Amino acid sequence: MIDIDNLTTNNPSTIAAGIAARVKQRRLENDLTQAGLAERAGIPLPTYRLFEKTGRISLNGLLQIAYALDCTDDFASLFARRQWQSLDEMLENKNINRKRGTRK
Repeated sequence: MIDIDNLTTNNPSTIAAGIAARVKQRRLENDLTQAGLAERAGIPLPTYRLFEKTGRISLNGLLQIAYALDCTDDFASLFARRQWQSLDEMLENKNINRKRGTRK
């Protein structure tokens, strides 16, 4: 099983595969076929099958699947502000100046 919580050892492909595996698990828990979930999500069946197999799908397609499975709340923490573990950690990071990226 892929540990999605440990992003330092995962690359985008393994993270995507882990998400697809969890979606498949949720689909099966809801006693849905691939065709049934694809229809509920409003996406083509081949697109859904490819997602389960490879983890590749558009963000909009993933959101439609999440909506069909009543999992949209799971996106609320994606790219959320960092939660500090202690006051010291917050104060240390507060003094870091924001910098602009460089163009190449």
